[in-house]
Amino acid sequence: MVRMTTAADAAEKKILTAEELERKKKKDEKAKKKELKKLKAEEKSKQAELKAKEAKDVPKKSTKKSSKRDAPEENPEDFVDPETPDGERKRLSSHMAKQYSPAAVERAWYAWWERAGFFIADAKSSKPAFVIVLPPPNVTGVLHIGHALTAAIQDLIVHWKRMSGFNVLWVPGMDHAGIATQTVVEKDLQRTGLTRHDLGREEYIKEVWKWKEENGSKILIQLRRLGASLDWSREVPLLNKCH
Repeated sequence: MVRMTTAADAAEKKILTAEELERKKKKDEKAKKKELKKLKAEEKSKQAELKAKEAKDVPKKSTKKSSKRDAPEENPEDFVDPETPDGERKRLSSHMAKQYSPAAVERAWYAWWERAGFFIADAKSSKPAFVIVLPPPNVTGVLHIGHALTAAIQDLIVHWKRMSGFNVLWVPGMDHAGIATQTVVEKDLQRTGLTRHDLGREEYIKEVWKWKEENGSKILIQLRRLGASLDWSREVPLLNKCH
């Protein structure tokens, strides 16, 4: 009886194993089909993306080429600042220049600043006062890099004080530099074969003042070109009687 049961069980097990194998085979085939279908879908999606990208890039290139062809030619005059009358606010071009030109940009601004009175100190102001004096350059020649450095540093301090709420006075002026100027003027006279004794006191003094006016005016122009925000309403040479 025991042997018969064991044989039946073994036969049943063989039948079940065969069924399992069949089911496993079908399951594997189904998984393969599913994986193959997934791969095909991915490939199809990649191809669709690639075609969309190609279609997107083609119009861009053609648009860029056509826009370059259709763009109007630049007019050089559109980048040139119009002439600004002296003392008026600078007139600007309709288009910003592609390169910076100090002569074109800075030429008219200072004259307008000065005329508008931006640098004049108000004697009646209730603001705290800040006064600084420009070390008066000698009229023996024109300004050099040392003067430019000093003026730039002082201008920086002056601007900072104005922005900090002070009533700022930056006093301009020039030093007549008596002995030094006398030496320079006499050397200039020697080129013409004359001395101060040949001219006499009155004529020699006229020559000194002439030298002062010529070189002094150059110095004042240079200070303005530097953008120094001096109160020019208080500009007085050291030889002036008010000193």
